[in-house]
Amino acid sequence: MNGAAPLRSPWLPTAPCTPGRRCAAHPDPETAAAAFRAVPAPLACARLAAGVSTVLLGVTLLPAAALLPGGARRLLVRLWVRAVVRAFGVRLTVTGVRPATGPALVVANHVSWLDIPVVAAVLPGRMVAKREVRGWPVLGPLAALGGTLFLDRDGLRRLPGTVREVAAALAAGGRVTAFPEGSTWCGRAGGRFRPALFQAAVDTGARIQPVRITY
Repeated sequence: MNGAAPLRSPWLPTAPCTPGRRCAAHPDPETAAAAFRAVPAPLACARLAAGVSTVLLGVTLLPAAALLPGGARRLLVRLWVRAVVRAFGVRLTVTGVRPATGPALVVANHVSWLDIPVVAAVLPGRMVAKREVRGWPVLGPLAALGGTLFLDRDGLRRLPGTVREVAAALAAGGRVTAFPEGSTWCGRAGGRFRPALFQAAVDTGARIQPVRITY
């Protein structure tokens, strides 16, 4: 039927991030404008150039990284992520006790796209991302090289398989990071944590490391 709204799976999360809302922004336009004025234009341009150059460096190394063993590839991606965060001028402030080494399921709220490199820079590990990311240019191949576990958010029948993949990574002594809200929530109240991936920690006896992200 023409004009009918597409059917949407009840499993897919619905986040409040829309162009008409001031998401993850300063509380008022004047404060935001003052924040932008505080950064000199030359410095902002330099950070942008450094960040883009670091991203392109990762793209350049992509063919060579594909030939490395899995552990070496993931180490290279971790170093690259930390370099990207630094290049864009992001300052990280970590409070609380960092977890000891060993298997852990890291779960965090999801504010923006920046959450992934920020968490990876502090708690490196395999990420859980939506399946669509695998097809993104540049970022998709880099995510795959970094050992990302891709989740089909609209395929409930495939969910047990993803949980088994996460459990296998934990059982092997690795760290896995997931955003159980399922989508970005732009610094608002946040969405309900979907419990499926927690089963992987239950099955393997791995500890759960909660992380709260704010900007």
